[in-house]
Amino acid sequence: MSKRTLSLLTVLMLLALVLGACQQATATTVVTEVAPPAEADCADEATVCIGLVTDVGTIDDKSFNQSAWEGANAAAEELDAAKIEYIETKDAKDYATNIGLFAGQNYDIIITVGFALGGATIEAAAAYPNIDFIGVDQFQPTTIANVTGILFPEDQSGFLAGALAAMMSESGTVAAVLGTDLVPPVVAFNVGYANGAAYINPDITVIATYHPGGLDVAFNDPEWGATTARQAIDQGADVVFGAGGNTGNGALIEAASEGGAVYCIGVDSDQWETVPEAHPCLISSAMKLITPAVHAVILSSVNGTFTGGHYFGGAGLAPFHDFDAAIPQEVKDTLAEIDAALKDGSLTTGYVPGG
Repeated sequence: MSKRTLSLLTVLMLLALVLGACQQATATTVVTEVAPPAEADCADEATVCIGLVTDVGTIDDKSFNQSAWEGANAAAEELDAAKIEYIETKDAKDYATNIGLFAGQNYDIIITVGFALGGATIEAAAAYPNIDFIGVDQFQPTTIANVTGILFPEDQSGFLAGALAAMMSESGTVAAVLGTDLVPPVVAFNVGYANGAAYINPDITVIATYHPGGLDVAFNDPEWGATTARQAIDQGADVVFGAGGNTGNGALIEAASEGGAVYCIGVDSDQWETVPEAHPCLISSAMKLITPAVHAVILSSVNGTFTGGHYFGGAGLAPFHDFDAAIPQEVKDTLAEIDAALKDGSLTTGYVPGG
């Protein structure tokens, strides 16, 4: 055997030894996997589980769904809740099913957002008496021990928004782009807005348009909102009030495209914080204080002071933000006087619930 042949065999043997060692090492390697944490047991009295069901639309609608979710999160953090989840309703026929998904898992508190969920919420409360239900914008015709409806004086914040619009308008024409009139809070906003504008200027023209669709689309149609705002602007409106979730947001953004020639007013929350696209026109928002109200009622459920019936939240105008210097002091003073008169009852908005 030649030295060359011997050398080649040696190399082959060494290579085989190395490969064998690698295979052995691979075979004996242990991969440790960390198991996911156990699911919270919502049936356990020591845990707090909070579920929220939106109205048709999204959790980040920059309006009422989002405001309620922020209130739920604030309470969950304070309570160190074991679980907090939401379900976005895509179709109105799914209200009861979506509520049932949380109820069937023994959630402690279920928040349902919007007038349209009222019936499904009451039915679920009867089936699950040990769960506390919180209904945002839901009037309770009778007191049920485990259901609290949160209501707001939307007509008052709408009245203030209308007064602001009339005082800031130069054309004598203002507009409101609204969700469906099937929802009482939307009607309250609109009546308050129109009457607040007329309180300042009896001759003012208010172009108010409700979305023609049903609950399944009225609050999630920004294209219609933009088109309707554009029509009002073309008719001379120089202030646009957008009150209808994503539909209203479309109106605000369309008004902002006027580059400062048109003012706009948001709704529900301080939309300066949630719709930055509207900054060029957004002088204020007609707020109802959903976030602190939801937070407060959740805490009452956990601390044992939860009572059925109603919880009345607050309302008012949001700050003027970058437009503060553009709002004359006499306008600010008038708004403060109106707000005080509404609160003490010496001034009424003209809105009649159910009327």
